[in-house]
Amino acid sequence: MRTPTAVGHRGDPYRIRENTLPSIRSAIGLGADAVEIDVRLTRDGEPVLLHDDSLKRLWGHDRPLSGLTLAEVRALSGEGVPTLHEALAAAGSHRLMLDLPGASKASVRTIVGAVRECGAAERVYYSAGATTMLHVRAADPSAELALTWTTLAPPRPVLLEAVRPRWLNYRFGLLSPELTDRLHQDGLLVSAWTADTRRTMRRLLRYGVDSITTNRVAALHAILGDSARGTAP
Repeated sequence: MRTPTAVGHRGDPYRIRENTLPSIRSAIGLGADAVEIDVRLTRDGEPVLLHDDSLKRLWGHDRPLSGLTLAEVRALSGEGVPTLHEALAAAGSHRLMLDLPGASKASVRTIVGAVRECGAAERVYYSAGATTMLHVRAADPSAELALTWTTLAPPRPVLLEAVRPRWLNYRFGLLSPELTDRLHQDGLLVSAWTADTRRTMRRLLRYGVDSITTNRVAALHAILGDSARGTAP
């Protein structure tokens, strides 16, 4: 049986500030196979790592990212907000899942172009809702996509045909063994987010999911190791 992919949610955020280079490196050091990061554009069109649309929660400045240049973001965050280029370098050979909150068609083209410019297309995959995934598919017909789905109603065949996702990315509470089996029969991989308790992680493993995104990479890595050795309770 294939060992599920362990994905660090925004790095290792319970120990180190999310979406930063130290957080990415920490998650990888703790056993993450991939790291999920959030990418947005500054006012001058630079892809940087930030989940929110402003710097308020993480960096204490109630300033919208879209109104700030990269230089201003650097100054306000004490150089803490990395660019996508820096994140790709920090991850080394590990995979990055790029979540694209609030993305437009133009910003998607910029982000996909930055990935291509870094020669990282083979180790990057993209996650977002249907509209954004359609933009990514248009920008890169060969991109690997994880279509985020938030309802038990299945995606329509016409949408799946247009997006051509490799993964369906579900909030963990929506998944069941029956749903996972059905998606596998349809040729799709199943990703679950964001599982932080050991009980939930073990349940998802029993369901047969292919990837688990978590804020607690060390705990998930230990459980996956126990499962591989056949010692999991």
